[in-house]
Amino acid sequence: MNPNRPTLFHLAMVALTSLLFAACNKKDDGAQTAGDTHAGGESPAAAAAPTNRVDIPASVRKNLGLTFAKVEARNVARTVRVPGRFELLPTARREYRSALGGRVELLVDQYQTVAVGTPLFRLNSTRWHELQNQLNAAESSLEQATARLESMEPMRAAHRRHEESLAAKIQLWTSRLAQLDVLKREGGGSGRELAEVEGTLNATQAELAETMEKDAELASRVRELSAEVKSARATIDLLLDTASSVSGVSVADLQSEMKIDGKSKPRWRTMSELEIRAAAPGVVEKFNVTNGGMVDVGGLTLSTVQPERIRFNAQALQADLGSLKAGLPARIVPSAGQSISIQDQMTGDLVLGLGADPDARTIELLVTPGALRPWAREGVSAYLEVTLDGGQEELAIPLSCVTRDGTRPIIFRRDPADPDKVIRMEADLGISDGRWVVVASGVRQGDEIVLDGVYQLMLATAGNVSKGGHFHSDGTFHEEGH
Repeated sequence: MNPNRPTLFHLAMVALTSLLFAACNKKDDGAQTAGDTHAGGESPAAAAAPTNRVDIPASVRKNLGLTFAKVEARNVARTVRVPGRFELLPTARREYRSALGGRVELLVDQYQTVAVGTPLFRLNSTRWHELQNQLNAAESSLEQATARLESMEPMRAAHRRHEESLAAKIQLWTSRLAQLDVLKREGGGSGRELAEVEGTLNATQAELAETMEKDAELASRVRELSAEVKSARATIDLLLDTASSVSGVSVADLQSEMKIDGKSKPRWRTMSELEIRAAAPGVVEKFNVTNGGMVDVGGLTLSTVQPERIRFNAQALQADLGSLKAGLPARIVPSAGQSISIQDQMTGDLVLGLGADPDARTIELLVTPGALRPWAREGVSAYLEVTLDGGQEELAIPLSCVTRDGTRPIIFRRDPADPDKVIRMEADLGISDGRWVVVASGVRQGDEIVLDGVYQLMLATAGNVSKGGHFHSDGTFHEEGH
């Protein structure tokens, strides 16, 4: 609807204004007849100076729905505006898939906000119980191999002592044999004794050889048992890593001791079901399995999103490609005609997409805002305003703040000295980009200009600029003076 086209509401308001104006004049005449005059014989209306100010108390602002836009510095001549929408960043969504097949019990509701560590669902899986049995078997193998390895050390120590004893005997018998050889060469000694000593020495040497062979076998057995212990520990570590991966519980926590019926047990033995917890904060987006339903290995159970992790995706014409470049300042502004203020905007740096659409002849523009406004969320459409290089900033207001009284552009500036008054002004307008227009004079940066309700103000004050006036609480206008 054209905001400058009168409606039945506006015509009715003008008629009501005329009636109230006549009633107020009658009241003023009665007061003057009673002799209420200023010193020198002048009436209050005659004494009042001409003004273009209009009273707008809080009740009037509420009834007329008045809103204000601030004058801001903008590069209107070098701004490109393109439509787009918000989308989630690729890293904003997280999927929780079941590493094991089993029955699912959901622990959260859709759209529930979750923090890190919040339980999401429980999984009752036969594969988890099999994994627990494998861990039990691996730990049992480790205990047995460790026990056998520990028992080898006393046995090897006994063999070493036996070897030392045999070595000492061999040394003694070798010395005795040498003595008998000397006696024999000198014509003394006994041949029988010499033979006995040689026999004993040979037997002792053979026994030592057997003992050394047995010790070598024991050493080999120790190496085998050490390998078994190492293998059992590696198997346990691998199974614990697997258990940690499918359960979401760290290996240290899985091995932590828990008291069950007065007995200490590692945590993994006490877990009859897996409880999957949130790995990142977010909001539960959707479920892919019903409560109590079965899920396959790798099946998607639910997903969460971080709604604040969004960016703006806009499509610009390829004809503007020569003017656009990465790093240019950009604004994300809401669409006109919404309940959101058009100045409730976000800023960021421009990023050019990698591809282009040859059919639509567009290129992708991306902006991640530095700070989000409450209205920004996935799927919301808005506009992207990119400030190109060149040009200069000028004071500008939204084009919707301008109405026309005949051929004259009119704006209403809020009185800086009195927020309950506005000043009707003939606007000195410059260049416009279709949404913003430059105001060449009469305003300063930060001034508030009437946005919604400007047309009603223009109708009520048309032809009465020099006399000024005020609004009644019902929104009707009463001009001052006669």
